[in-house]
Amino acid sequence: MTAATSRRGFLKSAGAFVLATYLPFDPAPAQVEHGPPPAAPQPNTFISIADDGTVTVQIKHLEMGQGVATGLCTIVAEELDADWAQMRFAFAPANGKLYNNLFFGPLQGTGESNSTSNSWMQLRRAAAAMRAMLVAAASAAWGTAPEAIEVRGGRIVDRAGGRSVGFGEVAVAAARLPVPEQPVLKDVRAFTLIGRQDLRRLDVADKTNGKAVYTLDMRQPGQLFATVQRSPRFGGKLASFDAEAARKVRGVIDVLAVPMGIAVIASNSWAAIKGQKAISAQWDFSAAENRSTDQIMTDFKAAAATATLKAAERGDVAAGFADATKTIEFEFEFPYLAHAPLEPLATVIQRRAGGEIELWTASQSQSLDQYAVAGIMGVPPARVIINTLLAGGSFGRRSDPLSDYVVEAAEVLKAYGGDKPILVFRTRENDFEAGLFRPMSYHKARVGIGAAGEITAWDHVVVSKSITKGTAYAPHTIHDGLDVTTVSGLIDHPYTAPNFRTLAYQSDEQVTVTWWRSVAHSHTAHVVEVMIDALAHLAKVDPVAYRTRLIEKDPRLVATMKLAAEKSDWGRPLGKGRGRGIAVHASHRSMFAVVAEVKVERGLVKVERIVVAVDCGIPINPDNIRAQFEGGTGFMLSAVLRNRITLKDGEIEQRNFDAYEPTRIHEMPEVEVHVMQSTAAPGGVGEPGVICVGPAIVNAIHDATGEWRTRLPLKAELEQRDGDIVPGVVLTHQGRQ
Repeated sequence: MTAATSRRGFLKSAGAFVLATYLPFDPAPAQVEHGPPPAAPQPNTFISIADDGTVTVQIKHLEMGQGVATGLCTIVAEELDADWAQMRFAFAPANGKLYNNLFFGPLQGTGESNSTSNSWMQLRRAAAAMRAMLVAAASAAWGTAPEAIEVRGGRIVDRAGGRSVGFGEVAVAAARLPVPEQPVLKDVRAFTLIGRQDLRRLDVADKTNGKAVYTLDMRQPGQLFATVQRSPRFGGKLASFDAEAARKVRGVIDVLAVPMGIAVIASNSWAAIKGQKAISAQWDFSAAENRSTDQIMTDFKAAAATATLKAAERGDVAAGFADATKTIEFEFEFPYLAHAPLEPLATVIQRRAGGEIELWTASQSQSLDQYAVAGIMGVPPARVIINTLLAGGSFGRRSDPLSDYVVEAAEVLKAYGGDKPILVFRTRENDFEAGLFRPMSYHKARVGIGAAGEITAWDHVVVSKSITKGTAYAPHTIHDGLDVTTVSGLIDHPYTAPNFRTLAYQSDEQVTVTWWRSVAHSHTAHVVEVMIDALAHLAKVDPVAYRTRLIEKDPRLVATMKLAAEKSDWGRPLGKGRGRGIAVHASHRSMFAVVAEVKVERGLVKVERIVVAVDCGIPINPDNIRAQFEGGTGFMLSAVLRNRITLKDGEIEQRNFDAYEPTRIHEMPEVEVHVMQSTAAPGGVGEPGVICVGPAIVNAIHDATGEWRTRLPLKAELEQRDGDIVPGVVLTHQGRQ
């Protein structure tokens, strides 16, 4: 179901009718989602109808397994009244003016689980305009009033005369008509495709039969292969190297120094790998990261006492603690985490005869990648052509603000020269060694409650490295020295806390970091939800009832939580050694709650059941929503139980899946996902799928054992304390006299 991936190929194959609406960027999501159509929609290239009636949607986002191509095609098919069998998709070319993410400004990119929400009204308007033009063309041909014509199942039908035609039969005539300035959108109550359970995904067949093309599958005439050896320590500099043995490897063509290390160019991938291993390199570690992760965490804890970056402050925290009858203080530790998508990073790059630089890659940030490559190759960004391919996973890794893997490809091409295409790829070990992990973080939180269990004060310190410092995102995300992506999910958590303060310290270790699925929410929401459970325990109130008190002003969130509790049989005893825990969060324009059931035996944790309730607005593809939360559970389970990236004397200890083990199928709990019906604009589901899994499990462990586990992964907690889990410090005092 995947059509051509280049703009030229798309236009050539578009056939009879190409149309879209162009919306100027508006930074207010409400206006983008709900505002009126622009006064003068401009034709673009989002949707095409071919002579055979097939409808191809240009997807401006990256399909990395999350189902965005199917979701966006569903929106178009619904508004167009097409038959699902007609639908196809192609990836849009890199063009930030035409295909920008409406929440990112004039940039094309995929992230923050906003592919559906930013395209929702844009694609509906485009499809509604196209539908109106098809009807107008048929009306003129038949001499029938448009009101007497309907569109259903991909055909245009004359209700009175009994005539009907397919889209392709009138597409040429429709293309000559003016574009409606304010096309009429379908009433959501009339939707027939959106919300259906049985729509098959458009990418599954080709992924199953081997036709799907990923970057590592790309083969061009005369193509070469390259891989890069880099410093084993972050910040290390190449001092010298001996490539004599590497050059003797059959198939190795050249060995070159590049800014990130030593590139081996070969006629095939195996020769490149063997050549890389044969290089003898000397590195200068004088300015490198030479600490182990235990030492870095120790330094984080010391830095917490000096934190001064004010992330949030309201009320009088000191007075709030004076009014408290009980206080609780926890420290939380979170490790570096790798994204570890099944497809290692790779890019095919070539210099064209006309001076253009063309890439084939799974690009998640096309505009930034264009600018990065343009700067290295000395050409205008418009001369950088990016053909976006399917991605075998990402989890945030392909949206690196520094475009590291396409930059690597550009540097290799620049050093080697010539006009042959080069597939610059990474082995699994290369991928881990290159870093760009989820930042390690440390939290210290102190919360006080009053006699009725109300929160009187919340004081919180976070230590973590900025993701955006030194990148193009910095002016938009760093304010007064604080990267707001460090504290998102914490400073805007939904619980009523009148006296609230969050301070941050931005660490400066040389370990390279980037977005990881849900970014800061993966640790900030974890801390908040465990703290809330601890407060409920202090107040001697059921955790669901306690949360309801604090979030009663948000009925959607309350309803989501109560559905999860109901479907999980909340309150039903589970027996000795078993526990049930809940976690609730709102982010990425969605509300969701997770209930976990665990069994704890001889210090080992077995997650037996996960129940999810999600309100993500209008559910475009319910089956895909469930898949995202099922997959998110599996993705997060290994991170909660055992996964971490550690350094020993500055060098990565986990380099492949033997030491960084994904969740195995026998470890998967029973997962139930309940998708709530809604008429709100669509929200995200990809990133929310991981956020509540960890805290729900930790809260369930407390329910089973009475122990609070505040260090992830849980395996590390057991190793550190040898099974003797120390609860948070609880202080009871009289309060103000």
